[in-house]
Amino acid sequence: MTRPGPNQRLHFATRAIHHAYDPNEHQGAVAPPVYFTSTYTYPTVEETDAAAAQGGLLYAREHNPTTKLLEARLADLEGAEACVVVATGMAAVGTLTLSLLSQGDEIVVHETLYSNTLAMMSGGLPRFGIKVVPVDLAAPANLDAALTPRTRIVYFETPVNPTAEILDIAAIAERAHAGGAIVVVDGTFASPALQRPIELGADLVLHSLTKYINGHGDVLGGVVLGRADLIEQVHGNGVRYLTGATISPMAAALVLRGLKTLSLRMDRHGASALAVARMLVAHPEVAWVRYPYLPTDPGYAVARLQMASGSGMLSFGLRGGFDGARRMLSRLGLITRAVSLGDTESLITHPASLVRARKRIRPEARLAPGVGDDLLRLSIGLEDPGDIIDDLQQALAR
Repeated sequence: MTRPGPNQRLHFATRAIHHAYDPNEHQGAVAPPVYFTSTYTYPTVEETDAAAAQGGLLYAREHNPTTKLLEARLADLEGAEACVVVATGMAAVGTLTLSLLSQGDEIVVHETLYSNTLAMMSGGLPRFGIKVVPVDLAAPANLDAALTPRTRIVYFETPVNPTAEILDIAAIAERAHAGGAIVVVDGTFASPALQRPIELGADLVLHSLTKYINGHGDVLGGVVLGRADLIEQVHGNGVRYLTGATISPMAAALVLRGLKTLSLRMDRHGASALAVARMLVAHPEVAWVRYPYLPTDPGYAVARLQMASGSGMLSFGLRGGFDGARRMLSRLGLITRAVSLGDTESLITHPASLVRARKRIRPEARLAPGVGDDLLRLSIGLEDPGDIIDDLQQALAR
C-alpha cells in the first residue's frame, strides 16, 4: 500500500483514518493492533538504562503504542504540537489543572460550565489553595478586571455545556494573553472536525473523548492538546504521578475506530440539529431555543467565524417551565432520556431535575449560572431527522 509522502497535506477526513499509521510496519494489519501490556522489556541492560534515561517505553501508565497512535492522530487533527490522552474527560480537567496550578495561583473560568467541572472548580481546587474566579466571558471585556498577577489560566467551554452558548475564542485569548495567562478551551461540544481553538489563539484544548470523537457511547476517555511544553508538564507530572489517569489500550483503540467516521457523523449531527432547532423555534409550546447556527441565536455571528457548522447540541425551554419539561420528557418515545452526548442515539437531559434529585444527598448541589429550571439539553443523534422531529412534536402536543 503506497503511503502519502511527508510533504503531502491531506484533508481532515483522510487524516482521521490514516495519519501516523502504516500497515506495512505492522505485518499488513489495516486496523492498528492493540497493545495489551503493562510493562516493556529490552534485549540488554544498557538499552533498559537508555529507555529509563530518555523517557522510553518502560511502563504502560506512561507509554503505550496504541495510545501513542491516538495521540499523534488527535494532535494532527487539532493542529496541536503535542497531546496526552487520559482515562476520562474529567481526568483531563483534573490532570491539567493539578499539573499547571499550585497553591496561591488563580484560574479564571466562565461562570457556566459542565456540572462536574463546576463542582471541581467550586469545591475541588480551592481545597488546594487555588483561587477560582468565575466571570461572564460572553463579554470578553469582563476578563480585564478579573486578571491579576497570580492568574495562570483562563478556562472556558464553547459551545458551553449545557446552554449551547458561544464564546469568542479569539477575543478572550487576546485579553488573556495580554495579562500573561494560558488559555484553555473545552471544545467537547464541537470536536476538532468543526472547531480548532488553537488556530484562534488558545494554548490548550480539552475534549471528553467519550462524546463526539468516539461517538458511539461505549467508552470513556479524555484528551489535552496544545503547546508541547505544557503537554510535557501534563504528561510528565500529571499522568506519571499526580493522577495516573491512564486510558486503557482497548479504549484508545475504540476511540481510534470512532475517529474514522468523525467528519461524516458531525455533518449528519449538524444538519439534523439545525432542522430540529428550526422546528422548535416555530413551536407554540417552546419559549426559547439556543443553537449556534440559527441566524436568531446571539452567538450566530461568532459561531460562523469559529465553527464549520453548529454541531448536534442545542438547548431549549418550554413555556410550561420545570413541570412542562418533565411532562414532555415522560412522553418521549424515540429520544433517550440520558446524560452524556455525541452518541449515535439522540439523548435528552433536564439539568434541573438532576440537581433537585441530587439535593437529597448533596444539599450543596446547584444549577450553574445561566441554567434555568426550564432548560432541556438535547444531543441530536444519527437517526432520521424526521423521526426525531416527530417524536418531539408528539411529546410537545397538548
